Amino acid sequence: MERRPIGLSAIILLGALNASFSQQQPLLPHQIVTTNTPPLSPSKFNPDTGGPPLPNNISPSKIDLRMKRATNFTTPQSPAAFNPDPGAMLRKSATNQPFFTNEITLPPVTQGQPVPPSLTLPRPNVYGREPTLSVTPARTNYGMEPLSTNLALPRENTRASQYIKYKWDYETYPVSQEDYANPLYTEPTPDRWRIGFVPWRRYTSGDTETPYERPTPLLWDPYQQSVLKGDAPIIGQDIFLDLTARSETEFNARSVPTPSGISAALPNSGDFFGRSEQYFAQNYFSFVVDLFQGETVFQPVHWAIRLEPVFNVNYLDTQENGVVSPNTVNGTGRTDDFLALQQAFLEIHLGDLSDNYDFAAIRLGLQPFNSDFRGFIFNDVNSAARLFGNAGNNRWQYNVAVFDMREKDSNSGLNTFDDRGQNVIIANLYKQDFVWAGYTAQWSFHANVDNGRTHYDSNGNLVRPAPLGTVVPHDVDADYFGWAGDGHIGRLNLTHAFYEVIGKDTYNGLAGGPVQINAQMAALEASYDHDWIRYKASIFYASGDKNPTGHTATGFDSIFDNPNFTGGPFSWYVHQGIGLGGTSVNLKQDDSLVPDLRSSKIEGQANFDNPGLFLAGIGTEIELTPKLRNFINLNYIQFMDTEPLQVALMTSKVANDFGWDLSTGFQYRPLLTDNIIVSAGLGILLPGPGYRDIYQTSANPVPGYSSAPAGHVDDFLYNVVLAVTFTY
Repeated sequence: MERRPIGLSAIILLGALNASFSQQQPLLPHQIVTTNTPPLSPSKFNPDTGGPPLPNNISPSKIDLRMKRATNFTTPQSPAAFNPDPGAMLRKSATNQPFFTNEITLPPVTQGQPVPPSLTLPRPNVYGREPTLSVTPARTNYGMEPLSTNLALPRENTRASQYIKYKWDYETYPVSQEDYANPLYTEPTPDRWRIGFVPWRRYTSGDTETPYERPTPLLWDPYQQSVLKGDAPIIGQDIFLDLTARSETEFNARSVPTPSGISAALPNSGDFFGRSEQYFAQNYFSFVVDLFQGETVFQPVHWAIRLEPVFNVNYLDTQENGVVSPNTVNGTGRTDDFLALQQAFLEIHLGDLSDNYDFAAIRLGLQPFNSDFRGFIFNDVNSAARLFGNAGNNRWQYNVAVFDMREKDSNSGLNTFDDRGQNVIIANLYKQDFVWAGYTAQWSFHANVDNGRTHYDSNGNLVRPAPLGTVVPHDVDADYFGWAGDGHIGRLNLTHAFYEVIGKDTYNGLAGGPVQINAQMAALEASYDHDWIRYKASIFYASGDKNPTGHTATGFDSIFDNPNFTGGPFSWYVHQGIGLGGTSVNLKQDDSLVPDLRSSKIEGQANFDNPGLFLAGIGTEIELTPKLRNFINLNYIQFMDTEPLQVALMTSKVANDFGWDLSTGFQYRPLLTDNIIVSAGLGILLPGPGYRDIYQTSANPVPGYSSAPAGHVDDFLYNVVLAVTFTY
């Protein structure tokens, strides 16, 4: 039987049939029909890409395998030269002696039976059969014959499949918009985000459950897929909208040392310090609009726009005049409100640096920024141009930001559109798994360029320059160099920071002239997790100034701090701003650690002529339930150097021991999410000798007036905080 391989003609015939079939069947979304002339002729182009090209000089041939008769004319060798039976020496007729012997002898001569004459050698003209291969010569011009008209190239309307590019964002196929027939048993969808999930079977009873997923995204339900919270694109395939509404309500009942002033609220009072009780309540209503392009599960956004208007209403009730305003006619209470555009920025993705989406991006506008792990130096929302990104498979992160600071509203702390005359430059670099896996190191640089100008807050108080000592407008130029770290080394959780600040203050009111700045700060928190309890130990140090009237200021101050350290908002010392009696500045600012003798954290200037601080504390964080967490902290507080306080108060007696700070707080999340968060806590300060020296009510009783005994100080001061946050 003859077998012929499939030739080029059969391939061309199949192509023609396929072209005919393509004209009859509708195209699939990923198929096209060729209409152009192929670039090469059949002599150089093989349309069958599924196999090696066929040679042009080979054609199907008839191959026969037969046996033909052959005659042997060769004379064989005689037995003397050729032994056809090499095993004859081992026959029984031979000797049975061992083959290997000690004596070397010739093998015995064997004599067989005589050969018949017809078989004696040589035997000529012996006939046999040998195989032979018969191949018909190939035609060298095979495959070069002219093709018929219906098979000649170019062949139009030939169906081909397109290459589908591997990409994460899916474009809209034009075919689906032109009423082309869809493949059988298929249904078109606008995009992959609206493909419903297969029902999830949790139990063997046959019931199915698919939590938090629906085939069609909803509009308002925050626990289902929604186009209003970025679960599905709102425009095209990869432009998303995320809306967030938030309400933050805080109530604070507190007792803080309050100067009685000239017009005391309590009649017949000659005390230096009056009634310390105050009640403060405020509410922030914010609405965040995020519009961005990009599928952020795998890569950064291509661009993003954020707008956050915030409305604040606040109420303050005090027991002394002169607290809400220097004008005592305004009384002891105040209700105020303020509307601000707190965030408004544009973020642009500059490009990817690696296949793992290391990137570089820029953000312009009002934006939040925390320059280190715990907010020791700068933690604010303000106007900036910021370059940021990562490298090395996200092992390195970096930020370079230039802030053009805005003035803030005095009572709400929200941004205004007024220029403050202050620039802050920040550059930092993070390295993950530095030395130890799980530990992240940070190196940073801060530059605070504060050009002094006279400024009164919205309550009529002078805040720049600070009304302490000689009141002269001045400039502060301070550079911070820092090293910080956060993470864990084995089972030990560790957070630390160290900063050195140098620079110049053109005129310090307490020193009475220009000063050079040289101060330090250090912080350390170590914690250990045991089951559902975390045990913590903390140390904070800020250098003080031993010579406040000298030419070098060595007391440490921050730019705009908001630290989460040693109790945070539950701590009386950390949360409360404390006025320095007999002056118009604060001993320390609210939500701060440093006693900097500054008029205001949000509107005043940094002051490096201050007493400094040493704080040591222990505490715990306890996971009582998955919904309820408890915080307990105990801190010992003392000043490093009290000479600046003595100069400011014109006294020679201020001890270093400030007192003991105890606090406890609870955080409750009833829905196990951040949609509702309730926080409540109590902080108590047990005054020490240093506090008593500063805040004693009077030195001597005034005859004829009802007053406390000389040197009387409140036995303790308290801070009750209740905060409720709703997020939708």
